[in-house]
Amino acid sequence: MTVSIQWAPTVGIGADHIEKMKETARALEAEFLSEILGYAHLGEMPEGFDGGAGEVQFASLLRHEQAKLMANKGGIGLAEMIFQSMMRAEEKVKNVAN
Repeated sequence: MTVSIQWAPTVGIGADHIEKMKETARALEAEFLSEILGYAHLGEMPEGFDGGAGEVQFASLLRHEQAKLMANKGGIGLAEMIFQSMMRAEEKVKNVAN
């Protein structure tokens, strides 16, 4: 399932800055999802298999990559909320500066 994220229209902020904020919002969502997936024990092997310390490290890398893919495909909508919050903060700074 693909979720379409509707980013808010922006006025007075450069396209590069907006794209950077979107990337940052997606990265924050990916970190959040990675932590949640870790608590859900995603990537852990059954008890009969013991890959040692390397298994733990590679499982966390796998979770992180899966979380990034999830966030880039729309995730749970957290990136959009973070982006909207960042835009409101930008507007407040813009209004104070004027």
